[in-house]
Amino acid sequence: MLNGGDKMLDQIRTAIHRSQETLLPDAIGALSLIVMLVVGLHLPAFT
Repeated sequence: MLNGGDKMLDQIRTAIHRSQETLLPDAIGALSLIVMLVVGLHLPAFT
């Protein structure tokens, strides 16, 4: 019998396995959003 933590990890592994084709583009998109946020927050410092 699986406890709550093992079940959650199993669900995460299943989700990663199912979305393997789009995992890299999604990671690149998330990284680009973070970069845009950081740059946008630093823009007022340059004016």
